[in-house]
Amino acid sequence: MHPFVVLIHLAGAVMLLLWAVRMVRTGVERAYGTRLKAVLRRTRGDAVGAVLSGTVLAVLLQSSTAVGVLAAGFAASGILAVPTGIAALIGADLGSALVVRILSVDLSGLIPVLLLAGAGLFLKFERRAVRQVGRIVLGIAFILLSLQMIAETTAPLQHSAALPAVVGYLQGDPLTAFALAAVLAWALHSSVATVLLLAAFAGHGMLPAEAALPMVLGANLGGGLVAVWLTRGMEPCARRIPQANLLLRGVGALSVLALVLLVPLPVERLGQDVAHQLVNFHLLFNLALVCVALPLIGPVERLARLLLPDAPQAVADRAETLPASALDRSTLGAPPLALASAMRELLRMGETVEIMFRPVMDLIEGGDAAQIRRVRDLDAQVNRLHTDIKLFLAEVRRGPLSEDENRRATDLTQFAISLEHIGDLIAKTLLVLAEKKAAQGVSFSDEGWAELCALHARVQANMQLALNVLVSGDVASARALAREKEELRRLERDTYTRHMARLRQGAERSIATSNLHLETARALKEINSALVTIGYPILAESGQLLKSRLAQVAE
Repeated sequence: MHPFVVLIHLAGAVMLLLWAVRMVRTGVERAYGTRLKAVLRRTRGDAVGAVLSGTVLAVLLQSSTAVGVLAAGFAASGILAVPTGIAALIGADLGSALVVRILSVDLSGLIPVLLLAGAGLFLKFERRAVRQVGRIVLGIAFILLSLQMIAETTAPLQHSAALPAVVGYLQGDPLTAFALAAVLAWALHSSVATVLLLAAFAGHGMLPAEAALPMVLGANLGGGLVAVWLTRGMEPCARRIPQANLLLRGVGALSVLALVLLVPLPVERLGQDVAHQLVNFHLLFNLALVCVALPLIGPVERLARLLLPDAPQAVADRAETLPASALDRSTLGAPPLALASAMRELLRMGETVEIMFRPVMDLIEGGDAAQIRRVRDLDAQVNRLHTDIKLFLAEVRRGPLSEDENRRATDLTQFAISLEHIGDLIAKTLLVLAEKKAAQGVSFSDEGWAELCALHARVQANMQLALNVLVSGDVASARALAREKEELRRLERDTYTRHMARLRQGAERSIATSNLHLETARALKEINSALVTIGYPILAESGQLLKSRLAQVAE
């Protein structure tokens, strides 16, 4: 086979591996994301618990980077302390090493079974949870398939004339091997995929242990770089978590690399061949890193604080200043341009409402007064945007408009009213409930909290859909949005039924939080109902919206 063809096949197999790992992660996030986030939120102040939580999350998500980004997001909203987040990310590194160990076992015989089961669950069932389980099973099958493809593709390379020279160079220059693997892990955005790739090469005799061990250490360093890169736009307190993890992994990897160069390690005890030795070495390194790093979390966090000090301007101060308005009064004489500028301002209003809504469940679970105040301050921005858009459109409608333009102006005004109503529901209902819960010192039952989080996640997804419908005007998307009203009504009714059952059983936490639970569910349903109205004008224009839900009866 021509070397170019081999490289194309290898690149395709690697891309399949990356996509399959992502497929598993997205399936787990969509099916169990709310519960997984709750696991991480509950680890406040408990370093050992945070390590265990991070390990479990990384195994399920098949990515320590995903855990790092999640922990950084919680730290930015004040839900998670930075030291706890660092501990969780260290545990996540161990979890990703466990994933590598599991996937390195030869499970190729299960590929047909997993493909059949995964495709059957995904294609033949309508329930979202079942379909996501199918996605997860398919992702695992594709991971195994990609590893099989890598093994088959790399087999001809064993006879390559250039391979001994490349391997010999890496074997004689461990620092270059270390740096190359670090760059590869960063480029692939996955230490799991990188180590599996190295193990595949080693399994076919193309990578001796002298070159493989430094490359595994480099992959650990590169994996730490990914989370730092992905969180570069966050607040300093959030960025300290991946940066502290990078410091610990970097120092640990370089220290072990020095040890490898100075002292011959008995790696032959880690497995019967180089591939198993490499995977077990990776797992052992991350396990040792957890043991060494736990007592150092405090000093490393202080060092990260020195490297990333708090910005001189507070987040609340920055939030008070909006960018320049998109409402261009010079376009008042040109209705199409004026309506377009109103649409731009309306989208900004929608994005501000989304920012308010996103951390609501975190604030209800344990937000302090300052965090709640920061979110509530955004409601003033929403109100100001609503007033500006409403007055601007009223001024546009004073001039001559076509029938379509007049209808569009009316629709945009209604959209602004709906978004302002959602902002009020968040600020005057949900945030008030968060303050009440904090004042009462109560907590939801595990089942009740999971139900509320599922409602919130569904409404947040519908908020994204509503903004997309607002921009696209797509009829099919508007129909999907309209159907969500009945779905949310069903979910709210189900949580009410289950909550009442818990009350009958005498569940203490459900009794203590009964009003909070029901009011939160009702507010989420009302927010969703306001979102659904964004699709009504599109459906009405296409003749797909009934004027009344009342049944026709003879009078």
